[in-house]
Amino acid sequence: MGVKALIVDPIANMPVVILRDEEEKNFLPIWVGVFEANAIALQMEGVTTPRPMTHDLLKNIIQEIEANVVQVVINNLQENTFYAQIFLRVGTRELTIDSRPSDAIALALRTDSPVFVEETVLEKSRANDSPNDPRSSERLRKWLEEVDPDSLSKYRM
Repeated sequence: MGVKALIVDPIANMPVVILRDEEEKNFLPIWVGVFEANAIALQMEGVTTPRPMTHDLLKNIIQEIEANVVQVVINNLQENTFYAQIFLRVGTRELTIDSRPSDAIALALRTDSPVFVEETVLEKSRANDSPNDPRSSERLRKWLEEVDPDSLSKYRM
C-alpha cells in the first residue's frame, strides 16, 4: 500500500493517513497524532530540516549499522488501535521490531520501503465501521469520494 493522502478529518479534526493499494481496491484510514502526521508530511513534501528529526535519526542509525528496512507491515487492529512491525535486515540477520503504524510509515517513506497491510486488518477495519463514529472509515471514504479535489487541499496537513 502507499500513502494516498495525509489530511485532517474535518469532522474529528484529527490527522488521518490514507493508505490505498495500487489497484485502489483497498483503502485504510489511520488516525494519527499531530506530531506523527507532521513527520509523515515533512517527508511527503520533501522538506529538509536543519537537524535530523526522530525518524531521520532512526534512518541514519539503520544506514550506519549497514542495515536495511525490508518492509513495514500494519499487522493488527485491536480496540481501534492499529499495530505495525518494521522488518530489518542486518547482514544475515532479520529482525522484527514492534512499532506504531505512524512511526513505521514515516520510516518507510524515508527508506523507500514497501508498506503492507494484513488482510485481517482490512477486514477488522471494515467490520468495526460504525456510521455514527466520527472515525468511521466508511464515512471518510464517502467524504473523500464526494469532495471536490480542489477543495481537498484545504484539509491537507
